[in-house]
Amino acid sequence: MSDSLRDQLLKAGLVTKKEAARSERAKQPFRGGKGRSPPAGTSNKIADDAARAAKAARDRELNRQQQAKIEARARRAQLRQIIDQHRVPSPETDDYYNFVDGGKIRRIAVDGSLRARLVAGTLVVARCDGRYDMIPAEAAALVRERDAGAVIALDQPDATSTPEDDPYRDFTVPDDLIW
Repeated sequence: MSDSLRDQLLKAGLVTKKEAARSERAKQPFRGGKGRSPPAGTSNKIADDAARAAKAARDRELNRQQQAKIEARARRAQLRQIIDQHRVPSPETDDYYNFVDGGKIRRIAVDGSLRARLVAGTLVVARCDGRYDMIPAEAAALVRERDAGAVIALDQPDATSTPEDDPYRDFTVPDDLIW
């Protein structure tokens, strides 16, 4: 009875030698191909270290991109909050102030006092989420810190822009001229 189970099954004729060898091979772990395995600590370790370093660099870059997205979203929320808190309500009127944004002419409803404040520079136009709102110049400084492109630069009349030989230099066009 000192024979193994394999030997006992072979003697009884229940299993062939071929089947017994196949079951022995199934028990052994897969070596990955024919031939000898490379000695431990050679090219596999170098390749593993390189792959680990590449993965770490990729992970750092993904984390940096995610942080940038989170910070941009936070700045956008702060911008929206500042504009909402300092917004000057637009009156219900048919009088509009026209300005240029991105090469297109935009307009915002104003009355006489709001137009005068816009021309004087105490009010500015700010853009957030596709909407234009008027905010005080003090709040515009806070908005510019978050996003410089959110404050619309309004054209201020400049006396030095008229050439010397212009026959109409003495006649200025009023800012509140309605066409």
